[in-house]
Amino acid sequence: MRARAGSTVKTVLFGLLVVVAAGVCVRLGFWQLDRLAQRRAYNAAVAARLDAGAEPLRAALARDTAESRWRRVSAVGVPDYEREVVLASRTRGGSPGVWLITPVQLPGTDTLLAYVRGWVYSPNGRTVDRSQWRESDSLAIDGLVDAFHRPAAGAVRLTSDTRAFRWLERDTLAAEWRAPVASMLVYQLGDTIGGYAETGGVVPARFPMPTMNEGPHKSYALQWFGFAIVFVVGYGAVVVTARKRAAQSPML
Repeated sequence: MRARAGSTVKTVLFGLLVVVAAGVCVRLGFWQLDRLAQRRAYNAAVAARLDAGAEPLRAALARDTAESRWRRVSAVGVPDYEREVVLASRTRGGSPGVWLITPVQLPGTDTLLAYVRGWVYSPNGRTVDRSQWRESDSLAIDGLVDAFHRPAAGAVRLTSDTRAFRWLERDTLAAEWRAPVASMLVYQLGDTIGGYAETGGVVPARFPMPTMNEGPHKSYALQWFGFAIVFVVGYGAVVVTARKRAAQSPML
């Protein structure tokens, strides 16, 4: 009897552990579903901004940062190719390269726009002949507004090349260009892979319109719910097996 009572206590304690584990898995599953709902809401908001068409850049920059992001904008500005910098280690189709970051003077203001003109090939992923990629003296911008990159560990610049940045940081760009920098940056849209512009320069590869997906949240939720089911079913199997053994064992 004592052995059977001890076995019963162990089974109950194991059951409590299973309930806790299954509860945690269910909670994580609903958390992933909540993340999925947030992702869908964000995608819907971005899609609405893109469907609204281009608005003047100044109107977008006047909004709150969260409201400005991923809005399509248009503007005309004067590029300063002499102060251009690059964002290093940017691959495209498996090829190493850089992003060209050109300061653009907007009419009627001393503020410079960090204008990401596009991607160009660079064998070492940090240096490029920037003079080869000059376009016209006045640029018609058709792009997407985005926030500056979050600071990462280490220096903003590469020590091997002061014109090569590891990420785009507003204050560092303002110090580099010795002028105020707009609160948001702009990616030039387009599907240009390469070719000669009317000015005789080569056009960088532009950025495509963003594609939105729901991410892995749904599959993660199903996995967590699946783990909860496995715990419960497994415990049920253990209980059934224990009862069969108890029924077959002689009474002491």
